[in-house]
Amino acid sequence: MLKLQLLFSGGKDSCLAAIMLQKFFEIELLTYNFAVLSNWKKAETVANMLKIRFRVVKLDKEILGIAAEQLKKDGFPSNGIKYIHKKALEHAARKSDFISDGVRRDDRIPILSLSEIRQLEDKFQVHYIQPLMGYSSKTINLLTKKFFVVEEHRSDSDFIGSEYEFELKELIKNKYGIDQVIKIFPQKHTHSIVKNI
Repeated sequence: MLKLQLLFSGGKDSCLAAIMLQKFFEIELLTYNFAVLSNWKKAETVANMLKIRFRVVKLDKEILGIAAEQLKKDGFPSNGIKYIHKKALEHAARKSDFISDGVRRDDRIPILSLSEIRQLEDKFQVHYIQPLMGYSSKTINLLTKKFFVVEEHRSDSDFIGSEYEFELKELIKNKYGIDQVIKIFPQKHTHSIVKNI
């Protein structure tokens, strides 16, 4: 069976992507982390529920620092989060012929443009598969209710998920203060975590 590495947070999108791709690939779930927080453990718990092989990958903290500076400069998170996502995809592309993520059609970040996707595929001779790109958030919510029990948490709550955003927030809080976190990150954004299957 073909092997694929899927960027994984333990949220409903990456879980649904894993289920969809399981019929075609032997999947390894990858959660990227910078050792600022141990938030990857939440993704590992969900991976165990899915019974799919899981690995946490430590990326160089310099990548997180560059992303944090971009967020501070921009005043919003999209370019910094996209930068980390591209670095995670590039890392996965060095290890596998097939890579994937849970990015959906109406995500604002971390969507790559068609030219960025072509560059990634050509540079690393990899197949980048986006199984949720044809689905809206509304449709994904409907589908995930059939498979998972999902908890939703607002960004301004105390919840810490496995996404890059949480380590970015922690770095910015430590470097620039909590006021900058509140200023940069949208407070009404939600994060999901699968609690049961």
